[in-house]
Amino acid sequence: MSSIEEPTQEEVDTLYSRLEREAKYGSYNLNPDVEFTKDLIRGIIKNERRYGYRACPCRLAADDKKTDLDIICPCHYRDQDVVEHGACYCGLYVSKEIVKGEMDLRSVPERRPSPEERDRLVQSSSSTASVSDPGCFRLSAPIWRCLVCGYLCARDAPPEVCPICKAGKERFERFM
Repeated sequence: MSSIEEPTQEEVDTLYSRLEREAKYGSYNLNPDVEFTKDLIRGIIKNERRYGYRACPCRLAADDKKTDLDIICPCHYRDQDVVEHGACYCGLYVSKEIVKGEMDLRSVPERRPSPEERDRLVQSSSSTASVSDPGCFRLSAPIWRCLVCGYLCARDAPPEVCPICKAGKERFERFM
């Protein structure tokens, strides 16, 4: 088995700058511990080389993009983890309270379903329901709508800040 080439400092710095820019644009925060964050970025780059996609550096990827879609960084669990625990599972994205030093970074419990649970979910979603049957679609989370720009998202709670217009969470309504 060949070893994965270590990312260069330039590659790490380039991705760090890009993620920092994207985080700010989307009203997210990268972990303020720059060295820790760059170590995570090294893992993301290595996973991209290994699998062909940026799998979370803190989870075991299946080497199958379809199976791992939920853990491609930023993962599907980031928003809920940041709201509930102040950080995503690996600690790359953190809340503004952590950035300001008002909250300590702590471990985040894994919310990704086990492989067996994921298999059951896939099997139940690929039942005999047809697209013409409006009752066949079951949402796993409510839909929230930004009253300012109309942005829609499906999650347990509205985002802290709208990624489009930057309106606060108080400007969201439950849509469905």
